[in-house]
Amino acid sequence: MPDELARLTEFVYEIGLLKRYKRTGWLVAGVAAPESIADHSFRAAVLAGVLAAMEGADPERSALLSLFHDSQETRLTDIPYLAKRYVTRAPNEKVTADQVQGLPGPVADLISGSVAEYEQKTSLEARCARDADKLDCLLQAIEYRDQGHHTIQPWIDSSLAALQTPSAKKLANEALGTGSLDWLPEAVNGTNGPAAD
Repeated sequence: MPDELARLTEFVYEIGLLKRYKRTGWLVAGVAAPESIADHSFRAAVLAGVLAAMEGADPERSALLSLFHDSQETRLTDIPYLAKRYVTRAPNEKVTADQVQGLPGPVADLISGSVAEYEQKTSLEARCARDADKLDCLLQAIEYRDQGHHTIQPWIDSSLAALQTPSAKKLANEALGTGSLDWLPEAVNGTNGPAAD
């Protein structure tokens, strides 16, 4: 058990790299200080839970799958789509198997099982998590566009085209017609919160 605990400690430090690694596609789009992989994974997990609830799936499971969907990027980094045509990378399940080697069995099984389910795309929870990944990219692109970056339309288009669930498509269409800070005045004025006494 002490060796497993040491490996688990190493693993959680490794996962911390995702807070430092930037999403490289946004660099290609001209965003000087893009979000980190962990930034992306957080909102994707929230979206996965939301989409799963809307689709009648298990929100907790979908959020969990989403949390681990890019965990392999501690070792692969975030390879931009421009490079993927020229680079052969190991399957995510293989990278995950290496990452979880020596971890306590239940932890290794949790992580490996989550990644496998996400990659196989067979469960509704996995499809919601995959849509959450694309939906977060679309939302981030809208936010960057609202901040003055005008080269991000391809990210919006490709993300929108990849969505599968009806709920993700509806949410994306609503987001496309809404500014990323349109919610703020109502929140500040108290018109979309609890009723004032």
